[in-house]
Amino acid sequence: MKIVIQREKIAVMAALLLICFSATAQDFSLLRERMVRDQIEARGITHEPTLNAVRSVERHLFVPPERRNMAYDDGPLPIGHGQTISQPLIVAYMTELVNPEPHHTVLEIGTGSGYQAAILAEIVERVFTIEIIPELGNSARELIDDLGYENIEVKIADGYYGWEEHGPFDAIVVTAAAENIPPPLVRQLKDGGRMVIPVGSPFMVQTLMLVERRGDRVLTQSLMPVNFVPFTRGGR
Repeated sequence: MKIVIQREKIAVMAALLLICFSATAQDFSLLRERMVRDQIEARGITHEPTLNAVRSVERHLFVPPERRNMAYDDGPLPIGHGQTISQPLIVAYMTELVNPEPHHTVLEIGTGSGYQAAILAEIVERVFTIEIIPELGNSARELIDDLGYENIEVKIADGYYGWEEHGPFDAIVVTAAAENIPPPLVRQLKDGGRMVIPVGSPFMVQTLMLVERRGDRVLTQSLMPVNFVPFTRGGR
């Protein structure tokens, strides 16, 4: 009798855990849909592949466990090592700006937790992403592998030099503020390619820039004030 009762208790506990897990997953799904509706669509993002990607990628998996209840809030969040995961609107806006298409190959500078790379990977054929902080790069690589993204490759390196062997790229997304636009990245843009990059002094308001390569010409456009963590440099 005692064994039967214990088994019944275990079964009940397992059922309760399953219910709690399902409820949590549903709550995150609702929060994600609300984030897209109120924070992103309401502010003018209309690129359907970007909207679908933001709906699909579970942002709460890309933030520290103790901050998951804030994963869908309207703002950046710290992810350790002095780095942040950008505000959802900024991620969507930068994605829309480079006009990603299914056949594209995209370079990202500043992997962080891997969220921007995952958003891009939902849309394009290949994503190459570079992170200079080994702990973040390795953690992002592990998460990306666990989530089954076979079209993302992570490299631990100085992003200033890009990833020449896989270029030129249809688009480049830089998620840290540089003092200037790195010439190696410009050279790795395809003709017709776009790069979005925050430019300005560290720990001050910077300017989000759109860079377009048209033949031998490089066109730049200032878009909006932003505040990103600085572009960290190191050895190649």
